[in-house]
Amino acid sequence: MPIVASISPVTGIPGVRRKGNAPTLALPPMTVPLRAATPVQRPAQLSTDARAELELLVRAHYGLIVLQTPEPDPAERLAREIASDMSLHYYHWTRSKGLRRGGGHGDPLIPDTAEPHKALAFIEREGAGIVLLRDMAAYLDDPLVVSHLLDVLTVFETRRGALMVVGNDVRLPDTLRSLATTFRVPAPSYADYRVLVERLIREYSARMPVTVELTPEDRGRLIQNLMGLSLGEAEKIVTRQIIEDGALRARDIEGVIAAKRQAVQQDGLLEYYPADGSLASVAGLAGLKRWLANRRTVITDPQRAAALGLEFPKGVLLLGVPGCGKSLCAKAIACEWGLPLLKLDPANLYDKYVGDSEKNFKRAMQTAERMAPVVLWIDELEKAFASADSSADGGLSRRVFGTFLSWLQDRRGSVFVVATSNDVSQLPPEFIRKGRFDEVFFVDLPTPAARSDVFAIHLTKRRHDPARFDLQALATASDGFSGAEIEGCVVGALYAAFSSNVPLTTEAILAEIGRTRPLSQTMPERVAGLREWARLRVVLAD
Repeated sequence: MPIVASISPVTGIPGVRRKGNAPTLALPPMTVPLRAATPVQRPAQLSTDARAELELLVRAHYGLIVLQTPEPDPAERLAREIASDMSLHYYHWTRSKGLRRGGGHGDPLIPDTAEPHKALAFIEREGAGIVLLRDMAAYLDDPLVVSHLLDVLTVFETRRGALMVVGNDVRLPDTLRSLATTFRVPAPSYADYRVLVERLIREYSARMPVTVELTPEDRGRLIQNLMGLSLGEAEKIVTRQIIEDGALRARDIEGVIAAKRQAVQQDGLLEYYPADGSLASVAGLAGLKRWLANRRTVITDPQRAAALGLEFPKGVLLLGVPGCGKSLCAKAIACEWGLPLLKLDPANLYDKYVGDSEKNFKRAMQTAERMAPVVLWIDELEKAFASADSSADGGLSRRVFGTFLSWLQDRRGSVFVVATSNDVSQLPPEFIRKGRFDEVFFVDLPTPAARSDVFAIHLTKRRHDPARFDLQALATASDGFSGAEIEGCVVGALYAAFSSNVPLTTEAILAEIGRTRPLSQTMPERVAGLREWARLRVVLAD
């Protein structure tokens, strides 16, 4: 039975999870070949635990190891280290160059090994070593290649070595699946990025005057925003910020966020939203604001939070009456916490080809995790998964729904999900239980005090002094109005005043309120039903 090796994302402690009743691994005796691989320096960013775990798999004669990672470079460095630790030859194969002994640009290429089956035939003749197959995933449906892979694996049953296939979604044929194991290459840790930033400051300070104006909190935010990028990408971004003006300041964090924004836009599955406004611009919702304030320090001081055993919060599900500020909260949270805001539009995920929708979703979630720490906003959740209980679409919604639930439960990386829904009756019950989200809030129609604040916010936004208006009278007249409907009344009155070339007055807004029929009047049963459902099931946001 195959095993899956993993590194805990929280503790970094390695482990081997056995599937079924697989026997305990018996380590074979170690023999040293006549020619050893050239020793390589170990970069600080490569985990000792990961190296030991991967070496264990090689010693246990797992001849085919899939290195699961979106970035091949860390996997290549890890494979080179294993070869050095075990005194084995190291080979690196790409379709364009063929097989190279040693893997470095200056190492010799082995002639006539660009074709995958010829490269494998050479490895079979050599009979030992660590072989990193960088482009092999595209050829695993070729019977000739599979046959050569089986031949090499037969050799590795008695001699030390392993074929390592790099990829993020490697699909093995049935003949290879039982002979392979998957190893997840760990992402760089917070400490790795911290070491990188400190090294770059030292190196450039030795060449030129460098001013570092970062408080401990700023430094933590800078490092936290680098996480998700490869160490190579992070090094280029920090280097650019340093040499641009000979300084590293708090505002340079924006440069890191801008680099992540570009990566998101290139992928096309997630939308990057500018985080504008703050929670102060959201009227009412005192309970939700307190809950968020209690978790803000975890975002701004993650190291101290981790020392106390606190993890990055998972997210919130906001249910309630349409137009009451649920989407506005997502934008305000990202701004308040100083995090990028990504929006997932489920319509971008669905594809006409079988299997592609699930792939799109996984790729979108991997992008979100790579951009972490980040706020991921999923608006009107019920529209994406309302048909998850039906077979009208051939089970597509059900499959994507299942993938989404698994990701919500087991996601890695600092991704705070803000999901909103206007119709809880269409949501599958699995969304509501704890574990998927940290808390589920119900956002009701605003109270009189909150309605007064909403009027003040929208008048100020349009350059009108709220003190010139009777906010109490406006709040009383707009009983049953949502925040969006109040904004519509202000805008409608402003258009009328502009058309008549007269100043905006309380009376003009009251007249607009009188002409407006809010949702609480046009669909009272729906609003009452939402309130009754939420009364004993979820936490009130206000």
